[in-house]
Amino acid sequence: LVRDWVDYLRVEKGASAHTVSNYRRDASRYAFDMKSRGKNDVGDVSVRDIEDYMMRLASGSVTGKAAAASSVARASAAIRGLHKYALTEGVVATDVAAQLHAPRQGRHLPKALSVDEVGRLLDAAHTDDSPIGLRDAALLELLYATGARVSEAVSLSADDLDGDVPVVRLFGKGRKERIVPVGSFAVDALHAYSVRARPALAARGRGQTAFFLNSRGGALSRQSAWTAIRRAAQAADLEDRISPHTLRHS
Repeated sequence: LVRDWVDYLRVEKGASAHTVSNYRRDASRYAFDMKSRGKNDVGDVSVRDIEDYMMRLASGSVTGKAAAASSVARASAAIRGLHKYALTEGVVATDVAAQLHAPRQGRHLPKALSVDEVGRLLDAAHTDDSPIGLRDAALLELLYATGARVSEAVSLSADDLDGDVPVVRLFGKGRKERIVPVGSFAVDALHAYSVRARPALAARGRGQTAFFLNSRGGALSRQSAWTAIRRAAQAADLEDRISPHTLRHS
């Protein structure tokens, strides 16, 4: 059932690889725990069983380490999704997890940089005039101008950027599309990379359509993009203030 549900999330719901991976892990851990307690079929599970599992997960008796409220909430969502899928597919006659509520999480503001700190970060990214330096400057300017996720930026193709209109087409979670305006500083950086750097990088590869390329001419990975952000942050003495989503929040 877990395998079928995960396939459903990935293929029919279009969930991201990150979401699918997390839900697979949460649902598999839950299923293994239920089986270890003699619940060999999803129809054997009661609301009390689920509530007991959630308490044990939070206390640490399931994994050996107390789970954060966010992890418990995600596990709760996975369990509810699994049981709802079982009902939809006719595996069970009732959804015992329908009334399960995720624990309330404390609300907090995301980490963000001040305008001066962003200025320092972007200035640091513009100090290198090599193809890689121009690429990194364009990447950071785009992330700050649009609030794009790193994964959205590295998945861009040249067709997603309109050369005549300062907008970019981004594809978020579940392949949801949005058109986002791009400020003039980012437009200039993107143009400099596109004209002076990308052709040189592309010549090292084999017809890669990704807009942001690595040193071998292949598509820039999310990990390499994060390395570029961290490199600029280190140069601006902001390494302890930066995370993959910091520019998005800022």
